[in-house]
Formats: sequence, structure tokens, C-alpha cells
Amino acid sequence: MTYLSNSTIGRLQEAVDHPDLSGTRYLLVRHIARGGMGAVYLVEDTNLDRQVAMKVLDTTIESEELSMRLRKEARIVATLEHPGIVPLHDVGILPDGRLYYTMKFVQGKRLDEHVTPAMSIADRLRIFQKICESVAFAHSKHIIHRDLKPQNVMVGSFGEVLVMDWGVAKQLRNESTETTTAVGSSSSDTATLHGTVIGTPDYMSPEQQRGEINAVDERSDVFSLGAILRFLLTGSSPAQSPDSLRRANPGVQKPLEAVYLKATSPNRNERYTAVAALSLDITRFLDGEPVSAYKESFVEKIDRWMGKNRFLLLLVLAYLLMRILLLATSGR
Repeated sequence: MTYLSNSTIGRLQEAVDHPDLSGTRYLLVRHIARGGMGAVYLVEDTNLDRQVAMKVLDTTIESEELSMRLRKEARIVATLEHPGIVPLHDVGILPDGRLYYTMKFVQGKRLDEHVTPAMSIADRLRIFQKICESVAFAHSKHIIHRDLKPQNVMVGSFGEVLVMDWGVAKQLRNESTETTTAVGSSSSDTATLHGTVIGTPDYMSPEQQRGEINAVDERSDVFSLGAILRFLLTGSSPAQSPDSLRRANPGVQKPLEAVYLKATSPNRNERYTAVAALSLDITRFLDGEPVSAYKESFVEKIDRWMGKNRFLLLLVLAYLLMRILLLATSGR
């Protein structure tokens, strides 16, 4: 009996996993990565003679109505023209019924690969602010991401921060109602899809984990951003570490921990109502200002003021020492 080597088995498995692109305008170049909801490939767009990234979801689209709705919603998501957003180029269905969508192929490192222990907390927070800016822009267009995580954020070679993978995004119908339509669902499918979990467990909100589709809104993305904030500060998600934020990283100050706790509150009504408010608290923290999520004591206010004005205090102290020396010298 002849046994196959591990490398041969691996190549065979890879060949089986490769998507069938027959009937599409794409040619497979190579596999890039696999996530919780599907695999990402580098493909050649033969129509435009360029390489793009293709994500193939593990779920199949069996309803024609669902397919048409999905294409319509994907076109809406593709309108997100922002320097920090990688939009969709194309969406379609493979011969095996699986959904695929293509997007710009970005050169750089994923956020989980970019962050190093040597990086300061301030630098990590500035990256976080750029992520918030992109998500806030999408929210202004009534679109939520639903799968925010470090693996869906790319940091380019020039420091640009890009939010990727909008293929399971959800369009809110309007500002005054939580009745919504999701990419991959139709209004008539809401009851059928109740209980469908979309997102990545370590970073999704409690309402997403419970499959409460109509409860998913901007505050769900706020929760995921809070989980990303924890990753930036500790290297792990809330689900991966039971420790408090400050126990996991003693360098984190109480106000910053309060921002994280507010963003990731299990009760969505207690979270920041908008990404802009979360980002503003991070800006205030970086600028040495009080944050809305934390009530300071009098001693903490003095300590924060001294920390913010350390240079001024040193100048005053140096001046006083110089005056004392001059007075001491002139008295001799």
C-alpha cells in the first residue's frame, strides 16, 4: 500500500478548496487567507487586466430573489468612496452556489500583524482613530460593517489604515427606524433569517451572537470597535481574555479603560450611540482632556492637569530655581 505524504495531501486539499471560477471573468492566482466566514484569493480580472482580491463565502445563495437583493445591496456598499475604505468591485455567485465578491488588492499588513509590543499606546490609539473615521463615514451613509476585527483592517506601507471586507455589510433603511435590510437578505427573508449569526464571534456584539438581525445597528459596530481597541491595547479580544483591561495591560489608564467598557457594554443602550462619540473620547484622552465615559476625582483632575502641563511646570520650576540661585549669589 502506498501512503500519500503530508505535503501531497495538503496540495490535494488546497486544490479541492479552490473556487470554481468557470463562467466568471476571473482567473485564480493564489490563495491568500481563510477567515471565519470564507476564504480570500488573489485573482486576475481578465476584463480590466488587473489583480483583485476575491472573497468566497462558505454559505450558498439558493434563492434568485435573495441573489438579486444581494447584488443591489452590494452596489450600495460599493458607493462608499473614502480613503480609508476598500469598497467592493463586483459581486456574483459561483457555479456551486457560493457568494463571491471582489475588492481592491491592498499591499500591507493586517492590523493583527502590524501591532508590535514596542508600539506606544498613543500610536495604537491613532490607528484606532483612523479606523473609527472610516466606520463613521459608512454610518453617515446608513451602512454598518457587521464584521469589524483586526483581520479586516489593513495598514499600508505609508501608514494608511484601510477598513476592508464590507461583503456582509448592512444598510439601514433610514435614520428613524431600526427596520433594516442586510446584504444577503431580503425583507421577506427576515423571519427566515432570524437566528443567522453574521460576523466573527470574538469581535461581534451580543445581539449579533444571538442572531437578532433587527437589533443590529451602529452600536453593534461600536461594540466591535471596542473589541478592536482591547486588541490594540492588550493583543487579545474580550472573548479571548477574562482579565480586566488594566490587569491585562497595567499601562492603561482608568479613563481609557472606561472608554473601552462603555463601547463594549452588553447592553447596547449603554454604549456610545455613534462612532464619532467614541472617537472623540479617544481624542480627548490623547489631548489630556477628560473623557465622557469616566468621572474623575479631584485628585485625578489635578494629576491629569499636571501631566498635560508638565513642560510648563518644568519651565516654572527652572525659573524659580534660577531666581533662588541669583538671590543666593547676590547676597554674598
